[in-house]
Amino acid sequence: MAQPTAAPTTPETYVLAATPTVPNSPYPALIYRGALPPSARTAPAITAHLAPHGWALGGTWKAISTPHFHSVTHECYAVFRGASVLVLGRGPRDAADAGVQVEVRAGDVVVVPAGVSHASLSAEGGYEYAAFYPDGSPRWDSNYCKAGPEETAEKGRVARAVPVPECDPVFGEGGPLVKIWREAVAA
Repeated sequence: MAQPTAAPTTPETYVLAATPTVPNSPYPALIYRGALPPSARTAPAITAHLAPHGWALGGTWKAISTPHFHSVTHECYAVFRGASVLVLGRGPRDAADAGVQVEVRAGDVVVVPAGVSHASLSAEGGYEYAAFYPDGSPRWDSNYCKAGPEETAEKGRVARAVPVPECDPVFGEGGPLVKIWREAVAA
């Protein structure tokens, strides 16, 4: 298993309650501020930084403004250009105070647990990120937060069954993600 590349720091954590259209997760969304070194500001460089920790590149994207969640895999955003205000945990039909809005910028890494919705509310400076998924995960599905309560609940059951990754995407084995997420479900 890959070893940590640096001493782990504590990421910001956001526990997001379920809404009628978003299952969200007992695992908090995580934001690692300034986690990527300046040398890792391209998709290939970020891949070299995160792939040894058991996270595979799924592609690079610019701002995606449609709220959506993945029920079959966790997702890691590694921001390598610009900045964006993300909304996490809120679908388009949910109350304005649901979820959380966070600003991310080049060098930040965001880990979105399965079931947690995410979208860009704004983007600047050519915002772009590389998306990574735990090795062995099925290809992501996209759920657009428009299903009724029964389908949302079923997607939530699927999302809660997605296992905790073996390694933190930024720090590898011994990094904070595994501990934080295991403690979240043990509480």
